[in-house]
Amino acid sequence: MAKYLLLKHYRGAPASVNDVPMDQWTPEEISAHVQYMSDFAARLEKGGELVDSQALAPEGTFVQYGGEGRPPVTDGPFAETKDLIAGWMIIDVDSYERAVELAGELSAAPGAGGRPIHEWLELRPLYDAQPTLTDCPWK
Repeated sequence: MAKYLLLKHYRGAPASVNDVPMDQWTPEEISAHVQYMSDFAARLEKGGELVDSQALAPEGTFVQYGGEGRPPVTDGPFAETKDLIAGWMIIDVDSYERAVELAGELSAAPGAGGRPIHEWLELRPLYDAQPTLTDCPWK
């Protein structure tokens, strides 16, 4: 089994096919979208493939170490940022192919007009063990 993080970008990813911003959806369209997400998560949980998932508020703050004896430095919130992650899901699946299959299915959540969004989801594997220096992508 391998764990993957699915990141649901609200802004910052390539434009989806049904690219109507959620603040322009009707209450019924929002409810249908949330229900699709809930049903998807419930099915994965029942099958043992869901580890956890959460929706995220648009507000956020960057935090940085402030130095010895000083408080952390903060910057933000940045509600107007071009990048906004709306939520995340961690799945535990048998293969990369299964992770791609599930991400594709989640991408079809309904949006404006009840049509599938076909949004881009970011799929990232989690390290299954502590990475070594040779595993570090920034090296």
